[in-house]
Amino acid sequence: MSKFIIRIIILFLLLTNQSLTEENIMILKLKNGDVKIELFTDTAPNHVKRIKELADDGKYDDVVFHRVIDGFMAQTGDVKFGKSNSDDFDLKRAGMGGSDLPDLNQEFSNLPHDRGTLSMARSSDPNSANSQFFICFKPAPFLDKQYTVFGKVIEGMEFVDKIKRGDENNNGSVTDPDKIISFKSK
Repeated sequence: MSKFIIRIIILFLLLTNQSLTEENIMILKLKNGDVKIELFTDTAPNHVKRIKELADDGKYDDVVFHRVIDGFMAQTGDVKFGKSNSDDFDLKRAGMGGSDLPDLNQEFSNLPHDRGTLSMARSSDPNSANSQFFICFKPAPFLDKQYTVFGKVIEGMEFVDKIKRGDENNNGSVTDPDKIISFKSK
């Protein structure tokens, strides 16, 4: 009888863990394919909550990758000026806007900015992250403990690698940029 109870408990724990894991997975649809992202709720709970809220409300859908630097990162998430199907869309101002929600306090951690890391963009104020984020193409250790890491690509990095690059002489600004098709919780 006790073996049966132990098996039930183990099964319950496995199922609970699986559902918690699925809860922290998001799918970023790009023109070349789907990117599966794991969110780090334990490390950056407020940033994860914000990303999920904006994503599940469709705020990131049709938002351009306004700054893409080869060998470094692809930046997106300006839901005000970077949303290509919005009346406020202005590619020249993309990267200067955010959501109507208040800025977030930093949640810096020891997680490194490795290839596939998702991290929040911000101004020089560490507590100014709002909606913009970037995905690292390669490790960027000089960003460690200075930007909030909130997730990591776990499948589909090859599709991130295909995002159109920007002008190296213009801080990675992209003309006719690629965009997020959709970004949703799994």
